[in-house]
Amino acid sequence: MEIEIVALIIGIAAATFLTRSAFVFTYKKIKVSGSCNKWMAYIPIAIFTTILVPALLLPEGELDISIQNEYLIAGAIVLLVASRTRSLAGTVVIGISVILFLRYVLGF
Repeated sequence: MEIEIVALIIGIAAATFLTRSAFVFTYKKIKVSGSCNKWMAYIPIAIFTTILVPALLLPEGELDISIQNEYLIAGAIVLLVASRTRSLAGTVVIGISVILFLRYVLGF
């Protein structure tokens, strides 16, 4: 690997660490209202949704809301399991199992 690439990776890692850690350390010292804290609690789910929805609905780069979309089927099943069990490990195992079943048993 060239030295420039290694230096670039280290530089990007340092920049990422500094920007994130600076926010964490200053956030502890700043007094934030309860409504702001309540609002910030929704940020992780919003980010998760922006990653998940395109993966489920646009698996090939085009909108696919059909029975042949294995990701959408698995996502619906996983959503149901997650809402009933509230178990992260169980949800992950079920999600992987559904995808494997759809691909290797049903031939999706």
